[in-house]
Amino acid sequence: MTDFRFRFVVALVSLIVTVLVCLGMLLGQLFKDFYVETMNKRIEKETKMIALLLESEPIDTARRQIEQMSDTLSARITVLDENEKIVIDTGQVSTISDSAHERIVRDILHGKEEKNASIMEEKQNIYYYIVPFLHGKKANGHVILSTSVHSLKKVTQQIWGVLVSSLGTALIVIVLLGLKITAQHMKPIEAATKVAFELARGNYKARVYETQHGEETGLLTHSLNILARNLQEMSKIQEMQTDRLHTLIENVGSGLILIDSRGYINLVNRAYKEIFHIRPVDYLHRLYTEVFPYKEIIQLVDEIFIKETRVRKQLVLTVDIERKYFEVYGAPIIGTNAEWKGIVLVFHDITELKKLEQMRKDFVANVSHELKTPITSIKGFAETLLDGAMKDEKALEHFLSIILQESERLQSLIQDLLDLSKIEQHGFQLRLEQVNLTRLLTELMTMFMGKAEEKNIHLRVDAVDSIYVVGDSDRLKQIFINLITNALTYTPADGHVIVRVKESSEEVLVHVEDTGIGIAEKEIPRIFERFYRVDKARSRNSGGTGLGLAIVKHLVEAHHGYITVKSQIGKGTTFTVHFPKEV
Repeated sequence: MTDFRFRFVVALVSLIVTVLVCLGMLLGQLFKDFYVETMNKRIEKETKMIALLLESEPIDTARRQIEQMSDTLSARITVLDENEKIVIDTGQVSTISDSAHERIVRDILHGKEEKNASIMEEKQNIYYYIVPFLHGKKANGHVILSTSVHSLKKVTQQIWGVLVSSLGTALIVIVLLGLKITAQHMKPIEAATKVAFELARGNYKARVYETQHGEETGLLTHSLNILARNLQEMSKIQEMQTDRLHTLIENVGSGLILIDSRGYINLVNRAYKEIFHIRPVDYLHRLYTEVFPYKEIIQLVDEIFIKETRVRKQLVLTVDIERKYFEVYGAPIIGTNAEWKGIVLVFHDITELKKLEQMRKDFVANVSHELKTPITSIKGFAETLLDGAMKDEKALEHFLSIILQESERLQSLIQDLLDLSKIEQHGFQLRLEQVNLTRLLTELMTMFMGKAEEKNIHLRVDAVDSIYVVGDSDRLKQIFINLITNALTYTPADGHVIVRVKESSEEVLVHVEDTGIGIAEKEIPRIFERFYRVDKARSRNSGGTGLGLAIVKHLVEAHHGYITVKSQIGKGTTFTVHFPKEV
């Protein structure tokens, strides 16, 4: 706006200067022409008056009067007779010599066409006015009145001085008035422009002072303030709506992803982050084909892009070590005028529903199958004993030991079922306290030393110092008893089972490592399911119920942690329990 004011003032001053210069030149020329014309008429009248004097009186009589007139008029008067001889010459009035004066006069006379006409010429900065005088009707000579043009130049300088001073004063006054008027009218416009820039930047709190200078500027500032207030109200409403929408998207229970028309991910809500354990920076502003690890989702998005129709599918996806069931709903976002905006994907986690549905189908079969084996064994050996085998002491002792073993197995199964049921109940609570995890694991080692020595397995705890977690000590023991028992069970003789405890800034990690038979990668997502066994025959022979890892998973989650598994066939398995430092 300052540049505009500068350009405006420069243009205004240039226009005014141009007009005043042209006006000054015109007035100067007019004044000069007027003065020259006036001077010429005066000289003509004076010369003719001298000629009339000479016509009415003799030259000798008129000589004195002519000399007086020369002094009065400040002019040189020269009288020539009919033979062009000088009879009267009042003397010099300029720097020109007498001989030069006489030569100039004769040149003028000889150069005229009519002898009886008046002549006015300028020679060497001197005006010459020649008028003939008569004696009767006969020319009796010429009267020459000559005067310097210095007086004319002096008058011209005075005229230009007056014009320059007056027009210069007018220019200064006009410029000052113009600057004042410009400042008076430009200030509200500049203020309005600054406020408009602030509004364009999004600062809707900006206001302009409402002036009373002129109806137009007052209307401008008033209208701009109304616009600013309306924009501020609209901005507040939009912010409220955006905040509500953001809160709704972030707190909705289903995972939500927004993909733009080019295939780049623009939004990932909290539920999706928590379900798939991802960082937003790995997803945002990247192509969906690069970030989605599941080809099923990529195919679903491709289908929506191609067909531009809504798609609903149920997908089974592996998240970390779990297989989860999702009902994925995808829809194209079509704006006004059929403009393609992108795609929205909604992930409904129906894993629990599927598990419940599957549990209804499998529970009776699994429990009946697990109970059938020990009951069948007990029934069979009892019938054998009743059929007469009880009389054989060796057979009796052998069969009774088998019945006892199967009874213990049956009791263990029922106890695990009761523990799992209790853990899954909504009223299940932990007795939280500060637990020295290093000491707890060291104490557990004494329980397993006998079993480890039987198989010549090297069993130890690897912890630098005492590490504490907030938890239920009894339930923590139950977690690690199950994990260490499995490690010892599936590790061949002369193997190693190591429990490592590590601490980071955010969590405590407990690694249960073994050099056992390992778990196939495709089996890992299912090992925490109830009654699922990797090696079914060996697990049953070892006395396992198939519920241990399911109990472990529930107890770890009750402590707000999670468990991960890494394994290679024939090389061993590592279970890692992640406990948060703040519960």
